Order: sequence, then structure tokens, then C-alpha cells
Amino acid sequence: MKILLAQPRGVCAGVDRAVKIVEIALERFGPPLYVRREIVHNRHTVQRLRARGVVFVDELDEVPDEALVVFSAHGVSPAVKSEASRRGLRAIDATCPLVAKVHQEVLRNVERDRSLVLIGHAGHDEVVGTVGHAPQAITLVTSVEDARTVALPRQRPLVALTQTTLSLDDTAEILAELRRRFPRLEQPAADDICSATQNRQNAGKAMAERVDLLRVVGSANSSNAARLVEVGQARGVAGHLIDDETEIDPLWLQGVETVGLTSGASTPEALVQRVIDRLRELGAHSMEACETVDNCPSAWRCIRMMDADKYGTCSDGSPGAACRLDEDCVSNNCDGVWRFCH
Repeated sequence: MKILLAQPRGVCAGVDRAVKIVEIALERFGPPLYVRREIVHNRHTVQRLRARGVVFVDELDEVPDEALVVFSAHGVSPAVKSEASRRGLRAIDATCPLVAKVHQEVLRNVERDRSLVLIGHAGHDEVVGTVGHAPQAITLVTSVEDARTVALPRQRPLVALTQTTLSLDDTAEILAELRRRFPRLEQPAADDICSATQNRQNAGKAMAERVDLLRVVGSANSSNAARLVEVGQARGVAGHLIDDETEIDPLWLQGVETVGLTSGASTPEALVQRVIDRLRELGAHSMEACETVDNCPSAWRCIRMMDADKYGTCSDGSPGAACRLDEDCVSNNCDGVWRFCH
């Protein structure tokens, strides 16, 4: 049995940044450190940080007054930030800069008296935070069926936005149906789509043509990891989402000559290596990389367009978890090179 290993795969820059912000805060301020919602959607990462003294909460009412709290990579609404300020919480915003960019687009469009359509997953932390920036102006569309029936105001300009972790493929049919019904709908900016998500799906498509079975390493609440399984299944390849090597069923491998392996954008590479080791124990004798060409949007070639220095700073102005972006793309996954100041 051969392992075909996807490249690119695994942790994106926004996830890496958010986790490092938590780690820097722990080193500087010590535990307990409160984080609103899971910092990223990976069970192992959350468990590791919890063991170091991080307390994950669903809402701020679980955080003691004047405590230190981190907002997750998926972003929060202005109401959450206002509550933190009212209660004297020391807040660090670990929102992915790409998500923060979408938040700014929401505010700019509302100022211009435009109505917004947000394509995304209902209840996803990112979607909840984005809608919270202008609930009166945003209509959430989750599927093609929604797009066929949704009622939108026709007297004002319409602008479409997307959940950043959906790929171009994920949104294409929905956008097409919306444009059919609302021809003047403005398309979302290409650089609002997370290139890490798109590139990982492209790698999954290429790999699906060459494998008998697909394994995606990622947690059940990671939407992009679950989507990688669907990418394979849509091409006739059986796939499973696994958290780690302990979830591999040897029966899955019977009669399999080539198994494809990839991971979601919140999955640490160490987990992938553990899965590789387990597959070798179960009979894998060789491994080959399946590399795909990045489809980096031109906007990522000058990441300063995102005005990234605005994002990730402590609400009290302290530089303890400040961040910025370099101008160059990472050669493998085009997520951007992140530097940290502390």
C-alpha cells in the first residue's frame, strides 16, 4: 500500500497566528487565560492549550471581571467587544486578518446604504461574528435552495460576501443562482476567499484521481476539513474524517493500493505524521507527495493591501500580542508569512 500525501495541507497562517497569540499571552501573563469559543476548530489543539491553563468559554458571562480574554480566530461581533469593555476585561483579538477585512467591508457597505448577502454556514462562529456587525443589513444564504427563495430588497444596491473558509467551488452555484435572480448583485472580492481553503481543495481534487481511499485529518467541527472529505466523495472516492491515528479502522484498508492523506486548515502537522506512522504499521510501504500549483490571488502578492497592522492588537493598546504580515507568500500554501512582536 502506498500513501499519497497532499501538498499543500494542514495549518494555515490565520490558525497558526491565533494559536501563537494564545501561547504568547500564556507566557507573558500566565494562567488562567480565558478564550471565547475554541481558538481554532481542532480538538487536539484545544486540549493541549487547556492543559496549559487556558479556559475555553462559550460566552463572556463565564469570564470573571477584569480577567484576560482572547477572541478566537473566527472573529466576534461589536457587541461582544462592547461587553468586554463594559466589564473591564483585558481583551486580545486573535481574529484572522482576512475575517477582519470582511468585517470592514460590511461596515463600509452599510455606510453606503447597501444591503448585504452573506454566503456561509448558519451557526458557524465566523458567520455569527460577521452578521453581528450589521444584523439589520445582512441576509444569510446557506444553500442553492436558499438562493432560489430568499427575499432581498431591490430598491438598494446588493453586495455579496462569503464566509472566508468557503472555497470558490463551494460558493459558485449559490452565487450563480443569486445573480440569476438579482442581476445587479455585486460579486464578493476574490481575495475574501481564503486561499488556504481553495488550495487544499485543489490538492484534494488532484489526489482523488489517483487514490482508492481518502483520509482527512481534522476535527468534526472543522468545516473545511469536512469539505475535503466531500471533495473526494464527489469524485467517487470513499473518504473518512479522522481526528488522529486512533480512529483508523484497519478494515478500511483491505484491498486498498493507494490511500490519500490530507488535513484541514486547523490540523497540526504532528497529527498527520502520527497518522502516517500508523498507516506504515498497517502495511504502507511507500509515500509520495501529491503537489498542486497554488492559485494565489494577485492581492495576496501584496498583503499590505489587507492593512494587517490594524488587526490582532490588544484592546488596551499593549503590544504583547501584536502581529503583522510580511509581503511575500509562503511558497507551499500562499497563506502569507507571519511575524510576531512581543
